[in-house]
Amino acid sequence: MKRFTRRTFVRGSLAAGAGLALAPHARALGANDDIRVGVVGFRGQGRLHIRLLRELPGVRVVALCDPDRGVRDRGEKEAKDLNQKVDVYTDVRKLLDNKNIDAITTATPDHWHALVTVWGCQAGKDVYCEKPLCHNLWEGRKMVEAARKYNRMVQFGNQNHGQSTGEMRLEIGDLGKILVCHTSLNRMRQSIGKVDGPQPTPESLDYNLWAGPAPLEPLKRKNLHYDWHWVWSTGTGEIGNNGIYPLDACRLSLGQSVLPKRVMSLGGRFLFDDDGQTPNTHVALFQYEPGPMIIFELRNLPSEKGPKTIGTKAKCERGDSGLPGPSGEAGDTGGFPAHKGHLFNFISAVRSRKVSDQRADVLEGHLSSALVHMANISYRLGTQHTSGEVQEAIQDRGSDAAETFGRFQEHLEVSGVDFTKTKAVLGPWLEMDSATEQFVGNSELATRANQLARGQYRAPFVIPETV
Repeated sequence: MKRFTRRTFVRGSLAAGAGLALAPHARALGANDDIRVGVVGFRGQGRLHIRLLRELPGVRVVALCDPDRGVRDRGEKEAKDLNQKVDVYTDVRKLLDNKNIDAITTATPDHWHALVTVWGCQAGKDVYCEKPLCHNLWEGRKMVEAARKYNRMVQFGNQNHGQSTGEMRLEIGDLGKILVCHTSLNRMRQSIGKVDGPQPTPESLDYNLWAGPAPLEPLKRKNLHYDWHWVWSTGTGEIGNNGIYPLDACRLSLGQSVLPKRVMSLGGRFLFDDDGQTPNTHVALFQYEPGPMIIFELRNLPSEKGPKTIGTKAKCERGDSGLPGPSGEAGDTGGFPAHKGHLFNFISAVRSRKVSDQRADVLEGHLSSALVHMANISYRLGTQHTSGEVQEAIQDRGSDAAETFGRFQEHLEVSGVDFTKTKAVLGPWLEMDSATEQFVGNSELATRANQLARGQYRAPFVIPETV
């Protein structure tokens, strides 16, 4: 394996456009000064973690954990081929008991993110956690509390957060106050199919450990892996999978460090009669108070026609503006160099022990991921409505909301959905108390929303009230 020095790594990353800079408090590297990292969950994105960590100077991947024996065996063989020793685990709790591990990264399904992070902090490990930060709103705050209580570095694994500068700001010049921040995501997703009964899980998999906090129920879809994104008990839908990127950019550009006051969703899982539960077309409105509205549009249907992706932009009192730089598909702005730079930033903070050295501290991840969860909760509490009923319900949100609904209809129509015969899910307006991070207002509605905001856990995979 090619040996990377600190100098060659930084030079190469900058040349690749990652905009990476050394943390000012990074110490000199030496054989006894390596950061020893364990990777939890590496069938997919975690495999990239392993590869990039091995390219970072002063970092050793010393442990791997996955509930799938086949994945573990592959990882162990790859390490052996590189003449590197790794300990392998099925159960993350046993990995966390290993005192020779300084930090972990995790790319498990969403429903495991918070538990791995909280347990990791309690075990004295620093944690790099993939996006979205958590599976529900309550978990995000618990992750922040655990990081602070145990003095751990916890990095939100959104490599686009702040891009290379550590911050994002809409260039509004003298255009006046921002009224609306608008963004969208077009990413085609095909149907996941439909089954008529329980399906077998892979023989190499410890399904109990894979399910963890989620209900241990028979598999009711064709593919266990990846399609967990589109099931509420394990995933957060496409808004959590890739919508988190533009939502994070909007929140950062507006400088918002609290949750929005109100949220409403509309959407549906159109065209597909399959086992997916999350919407493939989704519009979410977030109202900050005081502050502007964020409008987010998600389009997953397989049509190249219709509305195009909208890079993050703002409507101001005296004109429109946008973020500087390219605005393509979410997640495409940095590629592997950005991933590598983000991991390096995390390692630098592990060395310096300064939260401020992190590009994307856990609190940033919580505030942005909360937008995902608030939108999903409104959607899950919604009911079916006709096009006219939806239009009437959002008319008090102004012309921007009405134009958004027009694009929503256009996307469906060019994708082959007859909106005159199809209803959409219209979620209620939900009120949020940003100080307590609890839904308030209508007691029955708020109670149901707060139940979804917290989720349920299967013993012993439980996040305690006091972390």
